[in-house]
Amino acid sequence: MAVRHEQKAVEEGPSASEAAALEQERRMLYCLSQVPSLGAVSIQELGEFFGGFSNLFNIEETALRESGILREGQIQALCGAKKNLTKHLEDYERLAERGIWFVTPLDKEYPERLRHIHGYPMGLYVRGKLPDPHLPAAAVVGARGCSEYGIQLAETFAELLAKEQVQIISGLALGIDGAAHRGALRAGADTYGVLGCGVNICYPSAHYKLYGQMLTRGGIISEFPLDTGPLKMNFPMRNRIISGLSDAILVVEAKEKSGSLITAELGLDQGKEIFAVPGRITDHLSGGCNRLIQQGAHMAISPNDILEYLGVKCGKRLIIHEKNVNALAKPEKMVYACLDFKAKHLEKISDQCGMSISECMGILLELELQGYVFRTANHYYGKKI
Repeated sequence: MAVRHEQKAVEEGPSASEAAALEQERRMLYCLSQVPSLGAVSIQELGEFFGGFSNLFNIEETALRESGILREGQIQALCGAKKNLTKHLEDYERLAERGIWFVTPLDKEYPERLRHIHGYPMGLYVRGKLPDPHLPAAAVVGARGCSEYGIQLAETFAELLAKEQVQIISGLALGIDGAAHRGALRAGADTYGVLGCGVNICYPSAHYKLYGQMLTRGGIISEFPLDTGPLKMNFPMRNRIISGLSDAILVVEAKEKSGSLITAELGLDQGKEIFAVPGRITDHLSGGCNRLIQQGAHMAISPNDILEYLGVKCGKRLIIHEKNVNALAKPEKMVYACLDFKAKHLEKISDQCGMSISECMGILLELELQGYVFRTANHYYGKKI
């Protein structure tokens, strides 16, 4: 196979002529990645059939059709792309100026974990760096519209895993993804976000600060060309990279029909181990996780469950539990006892405690300042992990 052959040449140290030929192949792969209708599988098959990528823009339309690899629309798109070849090559030369590098399967830096998945990307755009191949990696994924409890769990799991040198991979989305990245950063570790858009676009825009932090503590990765918007159809494709870069996948909160379950299914196809945090059977945000466990996924009640699978030895058991409330005064204990990890409204807490709203609010504020309680919008309060 041409790709494997070129990879071997890189490892052995190519001559000047071989290095020039390799760079030309890399440049052509970049140009091919700009053709919207060409996927990774089609590009790989074209390279194998025609003995490399360098001549694909010079091959006659008839020869492309006779190869039987492409659909008619793809043939027309590839032929039409010849008009933009000079511009694509100029853009390729400017990537380094923009702090972006283009990594292909021809390069020794290409993630080895990805080489083992079907339809592995024929080019990755990277800002920052790629995951360390010598360290374990875990994907932490879940619902965008998650609960505060889910956010706390994702941050805590990611932080404790990262402290044991497990690299955290996710999709930089709102909710569980963002919480996982923040947890890893809180541990002082690197974390990696795989986007469903170009790496020069921060999506969602609300994660601009997080995106910036990950450029120096990890990396931002995508197979989509620069300036590609976050189209809905892109996200299932990016999910195979999230699972592919990971040794294990943890789903924290997910509905019965969720993009996180797509990641889990892709992970199963790739031979990855799946973990899910269980939840109440009446909680719609736990439906997907509970279903995964029912179908054979590992129940994750502690980061140790994942660490043991990864073979990471840690000096202490990492246990998530409620905070010690012995130091609290009696009224504070009473209010705390009425709370749950799922936020409740102030009026409901007040009724359960038998206190006035003003008295209850004062105690909740004190508990929040001490780190026992979190507060969401509209006077909802819950226990903090």
